[in-house]
Amino acid sequence: MPQYKLYYFNLRGWAEPARQLFKLAHVEFEDVRIENGTPEWEDLKPKTPFGQLPFLSVDGFEIPQSAAILRYLGKKFGFAGKTPEEEAWVDAIVDQFKDFVSPLRQIIMAQRGGNSDEIQRVQKEVFEPARDGFIKILNGILEKSKSGFLVGDGVTWADLVIADIVTTMEKLSVFDVELGENQKLIAHREKVNSIPEIKEHNEKRPDAVV
Repeated sequence: MPQYKLYYFNLRGWAEPARQLFKLAHVEFEDVRIENGTPEWEDLKPKTPFGQLPFLSVDGFEIPQSAAILRYLGKKFGFAGKTPEEEAWVDAIVDQFKDFVSPLRQIIMAQRGGNSDEIQRVQKEVFEPARDGFIKILNGILEKSKSGFLVGDGVTWADLVIADIVTTMEKLSVFDVELGENQKLIAHREKVNSIPEIKEHNEKRPDAVV
């Protein structure tokens, strides 16, 4: 059995779906959590593949970038889709999510800056149009789903990514769980988070906004 070490900050962030994949697969791994801005991180940073987190070490072989890590683990553990066509759709959904990352980061940084006028500007001009377009795409996929999952008849790493980002948006107060057009994503998140391994992991993980 390979020795896995997943390095990331003490957040959910870009590493959380990878943590959940390990739990789904019942595979042991070392969850190495680094505090940002500490000497530990400053010492580790130049030693990481791209000077950033997350990265995954597999018997010392290092894999950077969250999507690459998830794709690797998803395929290895059987959560990447059951056919090449399903795998392509999993990739496509996450690629679409990556287009949404920049507006998401902007609202996070605006909230951290604490300037209410800037928060409102970024939310109205940048974030909400991107969010609404992204949600429309996801709703269209879920409307066609017979399983309640995004691709095929079982959970994939795309489901983990989308369920977690819904939680992040909710915690940032930029996703209304009562809104009608959000109910498909709420139901999807509940379906993913009710999987026993995911439920147990989520109940034990440290609480974080992102």
